[in-house]
Amino acid sequence: MNPDLEKILKELEPYRERKVRVHPKQAALVVIDMQNYFNRIVQPILKNLLKVIQSCRQIDIPIIFTQHGHTDPPADGGVLGQWWGELILQGTKDWRFLPEIRMESTDTILPKKRYSAFYETDLDSILRSKGIQDLIISGVMTNLCCETTARDAFMRDYRVFFLIDGKATGKDDHHLATLKNLGFGFATLLTCEELIQNLKLK
Repeated sequence: MNPDLEKILKELEPYRERKVRVHPKQAALVVIDMQNYFNRIVQPILKNLLKVIQSCRQIDIPIIFTQHGHTDPPADGGVLGQWWGELILQGTKDWRFLPEIRMESTDTILPKKRYSAFYETDLDSILRSKGIQDLIISGVMTNLCCETTARDAFMRDYRVFFLIDGKATGKDDHHLATLKNLGFGFATLLTCEELIQNLKLK
């Protein structure tokens, strides 16, 4: 095991006491914002995440890729644009998915303009139409889009599974703080390998 991951898991022990299993037939994987803009912070988790995507595809778990982007930041950026000062523009290189992320015809691409993948999108209706109850959340950034989406999912009565080493952000303390908060009140925390083994149980 990666020594850094082992250290994180030790610190997360009090937040991983709930032993909830993913039910593959009612699960979906949401892969958040794996775009060129986040290339640098994504690299440490990319290998893990590609394995998760492959495992989900092998047993026909629906995969939804969110893609953050704006056409006119003053008009569609809201407070998010005011807060950060710059936003990802649709059609630019930063907006495009990382080359390692290869879509298949069964995948869903979900455009979004806010942290939450539920905000003014069709995500909830897509999930309900497929009978999804278990939501596996991965991608970037742990403490912004991933965390907000996880909280929104929980409030909509989805069972949330949050991948410890299948998401990333700019600072380790932000990553760990999110994991602790979500593990306490919103989500089951799993490593990518734990999820993959879980999915094999069916």
